[in-house]
Amino acid sequence: MIGRENLRRYWRRNLRVTAVLMCLWFVVTFVVGYFAHELHFKFFGWPFSYWVGGQGALLVYLLIVAIYARYMNKLDREHGVAEEP
Repeated sequence: MIGRENLRRYWRRNLRVTAVLMCLWFVVTFVVGYFAHELHFKFFGWPFSYWVGGQGALLVYLLIVAIYARYMNKLDREHGVAEEP
């Protein structure tokens, strides 16, 4: 049986990683996109702001999902709540 304190620690760590990744998402979505418009140089023949919004942000979003999935799998195993395959 999983202890109540163990589940509390699990939930706190889950909320902490979610908050950090959501802050990263906010920065990439709003802050970088806002300031990238000021950058007026070509990157592979397109304006740099296009690449930040159209390509760079998508790569960061994929990275956020991968980090979250990997971290949560590790956390699930540590706290004994992992699903059996």
